[in-house]
Amino acid sequence: MTDQPQHPLATALKPLLDAVGATPVPLAEARPEDVVLEWEGERALAVRLPHLGNALDRLLAEMTRQFDGRPLADLERAEKQRVVALLEERGAFTVRHGVETVATALGVSRFTVYNYLNRQDGSTGTTSK
Repeated sequence: MTDQPQHPLATALKPLLDAVGATPVPLAEARPEDVVLEWEGERALAVRLPHLGNALDRLLAEMTRQFDGRPLADLERAEKQRVVALLEERGAFTVRHGVETVATALGVSRFTVYNYLNRQDGSTGTTSK
């Protein structure tokens, strides 16, 4: 953005935009695919959403941060299973080549990632009451 004062909406949304990899854009530079937000009935800010291809990289970086910055391939098996579960919750496997990318990051095979996913599905579908 330029050196103009930031709109209060941009300031309030900054943590969210950073977390999802979106970029605030001045209204004059907004493209048709950008999301224009209103504040008190007036156009206030445009938001440029990230490309899906970058989304998985951001999710993997977030997993690394959540696990104390350790490389995902160095995690214990239970931790890797937790990473797969968290990534599944966030939709990581809807991205093309998601399983392959996650498997590479975890230092396991695609088959192992599928096993973690199947194990998760099996454990969440049963209750012992």
